[in-house]
Amino acid sequence: MTCGDTDEFTRPPLPSPDAETVVSVDDVSMVFNIASEQFNSLKEYFIALMRHELKFKEFRALDHISFEVKRGEAFGLVGTNGSGKSTMLKIIAGVLDASSGSCRVAGTIAPLIELGAGFDMELTAKENIYLNGALLGYRKEFIDEHFQDIVEFAELQNFMEMPLKNYSSGMVARIAFAIATITEPDILIVDETLSVGDFLFQKKCERRIKELVSADNVTVLLVSHSIDLVERICDRVCWIEKGKQRMLGPTDEVCEAYKNLGK
Repeated sequence: MTCGDTDEFTRPPLPSPDAETVVSVDDVSMVFNIASEQFNSLKEYFIALMRHELKFKEFRALDHISFEVKRGEAFGLVGTNGSGKSTMLKIIAGVLDASSGSCRVAGTIAPLIELGAGFDMELTAKENIYLNGALLGYRKEFIDEHFQDIVEFAELQNFMEMPLKNYSSGMVARIAFAIATITEPDILIVDETLSVGDFLFQKKCERRIKELVSADNVTVLLVSHSIDLVERICDRVCWIEKGKQRMLGPTDEVCEAYKNLGK
């Protein structure tokens, strides 16, 4: 399927209630300690630290969040800026440890959380494909076998020998998405990556996600400020607002409530 296809697609049927639970978030809270005053330099900070004059205030990024995600489900997280959605994804991906509660994950994870994470901007795109693939656990032989598929999906055949520092953010997103989805991970985590780049490639990525969910039983966790995107892709949605869980349920119901926020 080419990136120029514009046909609409519908969400696949919801997974069976008896389907395996691949992500279980149980009463998770995340607390950060933030310095209560600003310092003009590291020297001032360490002086205050040594004198025991450094005071911290508690910032609760997540406050008792609980949900489960079934295998083959497309699950969305929505909320206004700073509500803790990305923090929740990082806990699921194993980047952060929750302050309390538990998060259990069954299967391999392909995270697309921070654009450019795992890339060396001084290296060429070709070198970065091997570097990022290795970080995701792919062997060199596997990347050799699928290299052309990655390049063709990213549509960057003429730019493989160019250092990544000369790429636009949209071009970086193309490579990151192509590497992460070249196989069928058990869980694909996507945080705003699809908002970068031209709309034709965004549609292509959406189709790829749908193919993974419907044909290969891949579970997708999606964070996006585009409610239209969440409505097109996700089966269920969890609404987190200022760290607190506001609503959990079918996509249409949760997104409708979220869109009425502030009215």
